[in-house]
Amino acid sequence: MKTKMFRALLLLAIVFTTVSCSSDESETATKEAVVTNYNYNEVELRLVQLINNHRKNLGLNELQVINHISYKSEGHNEYMIEKQTISHDGFQQRSQNIINTLGAEKVAENVAYNYITAESVVAAWLNSPGHRQNIEGDFTHFGISASTDSKTGKRYYTNIFMKEK
Repeated sequence: MKTKMFRALLLLAIVFTTVSCSSDESETATKEAVVTNYNYNEVELRLVQLINNHRKNLGLNELQVINHISYKSEGHNEYMIEKQTISHDGFQQRSQNIINTLGAEKVAENVAYNYITAESVVAAWLNSPGHRQNIEGDFTHFGISASTDSKTGKRYYTNIFMKEK
């Protein structure tokens, strides 16, 4: 009786293990495609210019804009608008996506809320040690999004930085 029970459990364990494993094909099939198109608004273009001018004035490399990162930034703005709060919620997922999809070595993020002009949001970031560190950090690329809440008229900003491997 014990032998029959043991064999049945062993068979069940083997079947379960075989069925529960996933192949590499299914993992690559779920990998997100790189977003190559992004339409930048005036504020976003000005933010790119201001951040790169600041870096250039310090003798740092200018950052190249990547549409995929701007798309991820816009998605986070949409989340913050929906929640009506400023946050870094989901940063780990955005960071991991950029690492997996674009081959980033490291990723950082700045967010802001309710600044009217690009100049005012960059000034606020530069007056904050953590945000300044990201703007002046050892990064190679970035993406930016400035989105306006259609109900309140307030702007949300997300700026994600990455260093290429």
